[in-house]
Amino acid sequence: MYKTYATKLSEVEPVWFVVDASGLTLGRLATRIAVVLRGKHKPMFSPSLDTGDFVVVINAEKVVVTGDRLDQKKYYRHSLYLGGLKEITLRRLLETHPERAIEMAVRGMLPKTPLGRQMMLKLKIYCGGEHPHAAQQPTALPA
Repeated sequence: MYKTYATKLSEVEPVWFVVDASGLTLGRLATRIAVVLRGKHKPMFSPSLDTGDFVVVINAEKVVVTGDRLDQKKYYRHSLYLGGLKEITLRRLLETHPERAIEMAVRGMLPKTPLGRQMMLKLKIYCGGEHPHAAQQPTALPA
């Protein structure tokens, strides 16, 4: 008789990864980051536990977007006041806050639950080539 293995939270040891976003496509980068944050790259993956790893993204301003998405894709937010709907294109978002574009792309690929919000806390995005997480000794994210 075989026993079913159940992952325990005490067995999970998160690892730190660093990703250089320069020259990478936004959607493909976000997919790879979401898989690592969720923990689906590990054999001990469990959908009800946070088995994922930390991801540090550097050079967020150098991410590439293909096609006409720069002008066609729009992000909306509302201030909860009358007439408070704000709209911004992807081109403008990448010019002003490129880290938010990556963050929003990854957030859309994670669960919309408290567990998904906990996974988003393990994502660190920086515009330059430097990051303050050298003490964690992050390794390059394998392709």
